[in-house]
Amino acid sequence: MRVRAIILIGFVFILSGWVGTKAQTAFKLANVLQSNMVMQQGKPLRLWGTAKPGDVIKIKADWTDKVITAHADEQGNWIGGIKVPKATPGDFKPHTMVIIDGNDNIKLSKLLIGDVWFCVGQSNMDMPVTAVPILTYRGVLNYQDEIAAANFPAIRIYKAAADFKIEPVPNTKGEWKVCSPQTIGDFSGVAYFFGRELFLKLNIPIGLVEAAAAGASTQAFTRREILESDTMLKHAYLDPFMQMFQSQAHVDSMGFFAKVTKPTLLYNALIHPMLNLSIKGVAYYQGESNVADKRETYIPLFTNMLADWRKDFKQGDFPFYYVQIAPFLEGNDSTKYGTALFRETQQELLKIKNTGMAVTMDVGETRYVHPRDKRSVGERLAFNALNKTYGLKDVNYQGPQISRFEVHGNVVTLFFKHDGIASGLTTKDGKIPQHFYVAGDDHIFYPADAKIVGDNVVLGSEHVHKPVAIRYAFTDGPVTNLENKDGLPALPFRTDDWNK
Repeated sequence: MRVRAIILIGFVFILSGWVGTKAQTAFKLANVLQSNMVMQQGKPLRLWGTAKPGDVIKIKADWTDKVITAHADEQGNWIGGIKVPKATPGDFKPHTMVIIDGNDNIKLSKLLIGDVWFCVGQSNMDMPVTAVPILTYRGVLNYQDEIAAANFPAIRIYKAAADFKIEPVPNTKGEWKVCSPQTIGDFSGVAYFFGRELFLKLNIPIGLVEAAAAGASTQAFTRREILESDTMLKHAYLDPFMQMFQSQAHVDSMGFFAKVTKPTLLYNALIHPMLNLSIKGVAYYQGESNVADKRETYIPLFTNMLADWRKDFKQGDFPFYYVQIAPFLEGNDSTKYGTALFRETQQELLKIKNTGMAVTMDVGETRYVHPRDKRSVGERLAFNALNKTYGLKDVNYQGPQISRFEVHGNVVTLFFKHDGIASGLTTKDGKIPQHFYVAGDDHIFYPADAKIVGDNVVLGSEHVHKPVAIRYAFTDGPVTNLENKDGLPALPFRTDDWNK
């Protein structure tokens, strides 16, 4: 009886090993490669997946007679690329592709040729078009009407399910869908309005891949080796958390918000699986979870994260457009400026090649960290892309930005960079400009009365006889009204470097 049991156990182990090997070498495509997807124009479409080691994979597409081959390596992984032509405005012809492994084949249909944007971030990128009360998402402004009008079959959307992994994984969970009133409600509001504006201006198919998680931090989207290779980053971001997740089982047992800021976990689950995806660029809305970071650590963190993404995507210094976090006041002290310091840090990131920033000072809601006007945010990201990436120079993407100031007596005149003034200065509500402050040598700031005079702002305070420093919207929660006549808000600023 004992011998029979041993034989039976041995058979079970052999069978389970055969099944495991079969599962590992099954002929599959990466999950993000599906019917309904948009294929990045003008680049090789990289296709990848698994097959039996040594198998030859053939790729056939209806837009070319050329058959592409790829070979599965010893681990059963394969990757191949097929050239995709440039998109033609107004051409929404659906395409097909067949990937063949011996007698097995996978057919992809309803494919469109256009531009693919990778949309990454935390809750304000994750916030869907519709309301989700359990997550304190109130829905975008007029979300019922926006959903009803979302009939854009040339916009395709893929939402990667938020996940956390101790090691990089090959796949995300998600499905490519055609943008419609039936599908758009659960998708990122910012990403949708970004893609919609691109489509309306360019008239080509737009693919949007969302990879976001509420509460996510920049370090969570950063590869572990990047944090390990820099002593400062390792000490600031990696070491404090390493003892918390030595195994995937430990990660799985933690609550969502206990792990969402932990370093590398989101990179492994959401970024790494996308590295072979051919894209046009990235739209990024994240920052609230890093507000307390010092610029001396955050700028290297962000810079290294982006440099690593660009290296690993192997598509050059692709466009990277991000959102400056919106006004939000926690507590009752309206003079706090920790968030203002972080916004200032975000503006410094514009020094990185091929980046742009959408300003949100006028659309925030002081008491809500998830403001509902996601349309303005998404469209401003799109304005950056339309001007900088697509070369539509008549599309203004930047609001008024201070260039210098002059003091005459107790009166200050602010001058702005020409390209941000556009057709002139104005205010959103028709009232005088708000949230200006001046200080003298005593470093005490007082509210200033301000008015628009031509292309300048003139301001002063009866409490400051010799102004030496000016601040505009440099606190945590000011919702501003100064803008140009294109409706783009002025950038917050300070002219001093006190209390950095």
